[in-house]
Amino acid sequence: MYSPVTRLLTALDLLQSRPSITAAQLAERLEVNGRSARRYIAMLQDLGIPIEAERGRYGGYRLRPGYKLPPLMWTEEEALAVTLGLRAAQQLGLAQTLPTVESALAKVERVLPTALRERVQAVQEMVVLDVGEPIASAHTEHVVLLSMAAYRGLRTTMLYQAKAGEQTERLFDCYGLVYHEGRWYAIGYCHLRQSLRVFRLDRIERVQLHEERFTRPAHFDCLAYAVQSFLTMPSRWLVEAVLETTMDQLDRRAIPPGFASLEEIEGGLLFRAYDDDLEHVARFLVHLGCSFRVVQPPELLDVLQHLAEGLLRSVEQARSNMAGATACPRPGVQNGN
Repeated sequence: MYSPVTRLLTALDLLQSRPSITAAQLAERLEVNGRSARRYIAMLQDLGIPIEAERGRYGGYRLRPGYKLPPLMWTEEEALAVTLGLRAAQQLGLAQTLPTVESALAKVERVLPTALRERVQAVQEMVVLDVGEPIASAHTEHVVLLSMAAYRGLRTTMLYQAKAGEQTERLFDCYGLVYHEGRWYAIGYCHLRQSLRVFRLDRIERVQLHEERFTRPAHFDCLAYAVQSFLTMPSRWLVEAVLETTMDQLDRRAIPPGFASLEEIEGGLLFRAYDDDLEHVARFLVHLGCSFRVVQPPELLDVLQHLAEGLLRSVEQARSNMAGATACPRPGVQNGN
């Protein structure tokens, strides 16, 4: 979906990249009719861009010979920020992002001075960003529409595919969007449920903007609300354990904010998490590297015991192999003098 500004910049880019272009070709590339294409040419001329019209059957438009737009004056820090931002966008699970980002990076390179262009290319080729693999992709159009709805305070109608397969049409006041652990979410007020809700964008089938407006709550933190919703989302198991450590001693980065909560209590920290897989929680608790005591569920104790027995067997096997290797001297090595 093109915006007027995008079409205007696209028209300018087309004029710079070829000797001339016909009105029909321009209209086709901009996905508009001939009259609208001519209007975009007039807008560029009003901005002082010297565009000449070539009359005749095969006529069209071209930039005045010898005219070049001045290079985009960016500092090295600005060029680096734009490049890294575009590289990160490739990993955010948006549909059709890859060709769009590659096109944008090519345009950035084209307008940079030669010395700065090489540095930007080095960053593109050599820097790896570990943003994480997206779990589900979202339509770019839905991200744009819902962002615009939240920004302008416009009510929307969306067709949503529930987990069970049921489709529902909902009147929705979007407060903002969040990208969290590989998925896109929209947070806002759902008129169907008459409460705040978090919706996965990969399950949204259709979004439509309305003229009706709403007022977004002041200082509403979409990310904090989404993370809190994930923490209290019911799963098969509610796991509680007391970690025998303190907030200062524990590396908080080891616990994703959307996975578990921590509460300071007498004797340590109360760890609370919902999970469908007890083995996953057992390995997670062991990985924290501190002593802990399981509060619930009792089934977690069996899983931890099975995990511990497996580790002991591995240690015993490793010791046995090492003892055997020591008892048998290597070929060509003699004992004694």
